[in-house]
Order: sequence, then structure tokens, then C-alpha cells
Amino acid sequence: MLNILRKKAQSIVIQAVVLIIAIVFIFWGVGTNIGGKRNMLASVNGVEIPYQDYQRNYDNAVENLRVQFGGSIPQGLLEGLDLNRQVLNQLIQAEILRQGGRKMGITVSKLATQEEIMDMEVFQTDGQFDLARYREILSQNRMTPTVFEAGLRNDLLTSKVTEAIRSFALVTDNQVETVAAYAGEEVKLAYAAVRGEDMTARVRIEEEALAAWYDERKNDYLSDPKIRLQYLFFSYDDDLGQLTVTDEAVRAYYEENIGTYSVPERRRARHILLRVSESDDAGVRAARKKKAEEILEMAREGNDFAELARQYSEDPSAANGGDLGFFSRGAMVEPFDDAVFRMQPGDISEVVETVFGFHIINLEEVSQSGVRSLDEVRDEIVDQLKQKVVKGTTFKRASQAYEDIIRAGSLANYTAGGEGEPVTQTDYFSRNEPSGPPVSDPRFLQEAFRLKKGELSSLVETGDGYAILFVDDVQEPQVPALEAVREQVEVDYRRARSLELAREEAERLLNEARDKKSLAAAVPAEIGIKESGYIRHTDPASAGEVPAQVVQEAFELSAGEKLPQQPAAVGDAFYLFELVEKRQGDRSMDESERAKLREQLLTSVENELMTGWLTWMESKADIWVNEQLLR
Repeated sequence: MLNILRKKAQSIVIQAVVLIIAIVFIFWGVGTNIGGKRNMLASVNGVEIPYQDYQRNYDNAVENLRVQFGGSIPQGLLEGLDLNRQVLNQLIQAEILRQGGRKMGITVSKLATQEEIMDMEVFQTDGQFDLARYREILSQNRMTPTVFEAGLRNDLLTSKVTEAIRSFALVTDNQVETVAAYAGEEVKLAYAAVRGEDMTARVRIEEEALAAWYDERKNDYLSDPKIRLQYLFFSYDDDLGQLTVTDEAVRAYYEENIGTYSVPERRRARHILLRVSESDDAGVRAARKKKAEEILEMAREGNDFAELARQYSEDPSAANGGDLGFFSRGAMVEPFDDAVFRMQPGDISEVVETVFGFHIINLEEVSQSGVRSLDEVRDEIVDQLKQKVVKGTTFKRASQAYEDIIRAGSLANYTAGGEGEPVTQTDYFSRNEPSGPPVSDPRFLQEAFRLKKGELSSLVETGDGYAILFVDDVQEPQVPALEAVREQVEVDYRRARSLELAREEAERLLNEARDKKSLAAAVPAEIGIKESGYIRHTDPASAGEVPAQVVQEAFELSAGEKLPQQPAAVGDAFYLFELVEKRQGDRSMDESERAKLREQLLTSVENELMTGWLTWMESKADIWVNEQLLR
């Protein structure tokens, strides 16, 4: 509906309707439908899963992936993960979980929900629930208490159902013993690696082969989609200068938040550090302590402490004469902290031992605790008060412009009069190469690349203000000519061919080893064979340089087998290995290890129970999905 209004807003009737409903849609985005199955993405036994819930969860999942990949999601990753289906399945399973819990008689009362809220620190002031703070925080997040409490009640119900199902999990002593025996097995291996990098010199680039290889993989080199925008930006900074804060408001804020401006006692000290580590034996530690005591004696004889620190200290602060600046209680490691706060200005401590080594401390100055005066913090308070108000001011200005655009019928009509807010025109840009603020703001980019050509956004809140976006044009991903990406293609081709050659060589050597029944008889000296120590199932560190995949495959060899059927591919290397010995380890698990194993087994059983129950409930449920909305 909103999409139609944006494109057909010239009608006088529509313009009148828009003035009434525009503000309702400001944060909904393009294409939202109202009521009925058009806005229902799915249903579980008649209970609706709204599209808005799905979109919010999907956006969060995308943003999490973007953070994990350093701001840029690899091409095709979302499709490869089938992320839209994953998010929907999670919502469906959550609803099945809640419905199943209610059938089991599990409920969450309003009182339990209220108690949970009252225990949340974010809603407390001085350790007590603060109703005004609760309402303020929900308001800041555009959420009503009714909506928040309903969501929390669902979360609590989900937790109780999960806990109830998991409570049926059981692990017997026999199961623990069986797994412990399996975990106690050990193997010793002879192994060798054929690496792709060792084959690079054998790769020859022939034009015809390179062109054919690129033709098969050209979609891997697609350019990023690009868009060209027109946008209006309403900056908080533009409105900050127009705001005024009265002296009365500043004083009232100061008095209400006086605890914020208290300053703890701080101390300024220098130190000399002689480092020791956990690997140092008692003799080394004794020698270092003796040296520290000699330096302490020099300091107490009147030698300049700063010069002694420059000469002897092994801490980075040595360059500044051991000066650590001012710090409050708790900022330093505990033995150091305790010593400093027992001293008087001018004192030199005994030798103090910490996890870092041996310290000699000189306390230089003490800054007493107190409260910063109103004059000291006035500018901070004024800025804080302005920041609290400015969002609302900027939002009103942006909302007015949005309504004016809708009233005008289009962004072009809005700008034609020359009286509206200034509009910025971008060049074409991709998500990975934005032109700079505010375009580079993640929320700005997310909304921009969700719109289609010719669509107007709703208000977009960024870190620095609000924006209204209009997609002027879209450039779809293009397959570049080979010459345009030749350098990268050649690098990729060499690596791919090197890996192919390494795999072929590894397979040839393994076949020869199987024929000769000996790895040593097949592997040439230039590759070389190494032998591991005994590797234990439950101790990855015992594998040393042997990759985990190789160890796993070694433990999976059938009885009587010494060599695997295929090389183990690990990164850009292909490993060949031979089982030298397999035995039951001579070290049994202690009680703490058995307890940890039991806990791991119990978690595994709990997860299996949970998965099985959900699968069974899902098979019985009446589930409907709007596939058109899911695309």
C-alpha cells in the first residue's frame, strides 16, 4: 500500500489520506501490508508469524554476519547459507516450542514476568527497580511495556519448556566408562604433506586454458551491485547549535546526578619491574628477586628513582622513568594495588611480587577523593542535555520533510520548488565502497540496498541523524572481461592448479605406499616423513603439528588398516599418514576429567532430546508459509 502511495501520490484524495497515515509508516519501510495473510509470512497451528518479526530477525542475522566478516559479506554467502529459510525455521521452532509448552501445562504468570523485569539491572537505580527509567528506556527503543512484556513472557516460556525437556536427559556410569575408554585410545603416526605452494613452479599459464578456466568461474568475479541515490540528511549537529539549556536545567541535572561526578582517590607512582614468567624455575626467580633487592637498596640510599627505572626496569614505563601516572584503587594487579594504597607520598615499597615479576614502587602523589564542581562539569552537562533533546528536534524536522515529499507526490516535485531541504546526489557506489558519511553508516547502507529503483525509503536513523533515500538508478552485477581482472584470475588459477597438482601427487604417492605397504618406501626425501608422539583422543595438544583432521581419520581406520584410502586435505596441503601404533593409553581419567566428560555427554543427550522433540512436534503441526514473501 505504501509503495503505491509513494508512486501515485499526485491524487488529491491520496494526498489527503497520506497526511493522516504517513507518520504511522515512517519507520515501517517500503512494501508493508496491513492485515490478512498479505502481511503474514507463516502460521503455526493458526498462530501468525508476522513478516515484520521475520524481517527484524533477518536484518539482525545479516548485520551479525557483516560484523563477523569485517563489514563486507562475501558474494553469495547469504544464498549459500539459505539464511532466509534459517531465520524462518527459527521463528517456527520458537512458536512450536511455546505451543508445546502450553500443552504440557507450562505457563509464565504476569507476576513472574514482572519479577524478572524488576531484577534486570538496566531498569534499576541504586539497586532498586525504577518505573520511570523502565518507561524511558522502552520509549527510547520505540517499544511499549505491553509489547516488551509479551516478548519477555515468550522468552521465559521458551526457557521453561527447554529446561523441562532437557530434564529427561540421563547419562549412566556405563556410558561414561565406554566413552572414557574410547577417549583413552592413543595413536602414533608417520606422516608427510604435499603442499600446493611446492607445486607453483610447475604451473604454466596457457592462454586457452586460462580463458576456459575463467569462463567456468566468471560468476566468482561479478562486480558488486551499485546504486545511485538522491538523499536528504538531517544532522543532529545542525540542530545542536539551535538548542539552548537554562542554568536552572543544568543545576537540576547536576544535583540529580551528583554521584556521577564523584572522583575517587587517585595515586601517582613510579615503579621498577624485573620480569619473571611461569616457566622460570625457582633458581631463576630467586636470582631475579635478589637483583630487585639490590636495586631497592640503591633507591633507599638516595639514588634517583626515575634514573634507576630507566636503567633497570623491564616495563614499557621505563622510558618515562617508571612513571605510571594517576590511577585509582583496583586499576592495578592486586598485590601492587594493595602496596600502593598502604603507602605515604615519598615512600619506597619493599619488593612486591605479582604475576608480572618483582616490583619496587615509589609513591609520588595522592589526589584525594571528592566531587567535581558544577563549574567543572557545566559544559559536559549542557552537551548531555542537548544530546537528549536533539534527536526529537531532528526527527521532527525530518518527519516534516517526509510529509512534504509525500504531499508533493515525488522527490522531484519536492525539489522543484527550491524551498525544501537540500538534496544530495551520489555517484554510483557499491555496499563495499560507499562514498563516506552519512552513506557509509551501516543503517544507511542497509536501507539503501534494500530499496528498488524508483523507491523512496522511510526515515532512516543513523548514528549522526536521519535520512530519506530515493534510489535513482541500479547497476546490476556485471561479469567483467578477462583482461579487466586478469591479474587476480592468474593468481587464482595458479593456486587452483597448484592444489590440483598437489592432490594428484599425494594420491600417486599414497597409491604407491599402499602397493609397497609402507609410506617410507613411497615418499621421496625432499618431501620427508615425520613421526608423531602418542596422540590421545581427548588431548588435542598431544597431536603437536599433526592436523586435527589427520588425527580423526587415523582413529577411524578399520582394524588391520595402516594407510588411509585418500590423502587428507587440510588447507592447501594434502597429508599422507601411516598408523605406526594404536594402543590404550596408560593414563586413566581423574575425577574432574570424568565429571567434565559426563557433563559433555549430558549436554549431547539434552540436545538430541530437544532436536527430536522439535522434529516430532513439527511433523504434527499445521504449518503454512507464504513463499512469495519469503523470496
